[in-house]
Amino acid sequence: MPVIARFYGIIIRMYFAQAEHNPPHIHAIYNEDVAAISITDGKILEGSLPPKALSMVREWIKINERSLLKMWDTQEFEKLPPLE
Repeated sequence: MPVIARFYGIIIRMYFAQAEHNPPHIHAIYNEDVAAISITDGKILEGSLPPKALSMVREWIKINERSLLKMWDTQEFEKLPPLE
């Protein structure tokens, strides 16, 4: 599962589509917390994150939504800039 970005102790990953299911989503890991979060609306699909970490991940998704959806469709993964 490629690491797409790292920021403030949060790791963002995306699985290969063959092993995953829709809707398009990312996996965010922060310490012991893990959540699958929808790219299109920022909703938690599974798991949980602390509120501050979740807020940062949602902001990062909004900034990178177009690139994330392209990666989901093409499976051509690339590193994206961290949230600053």
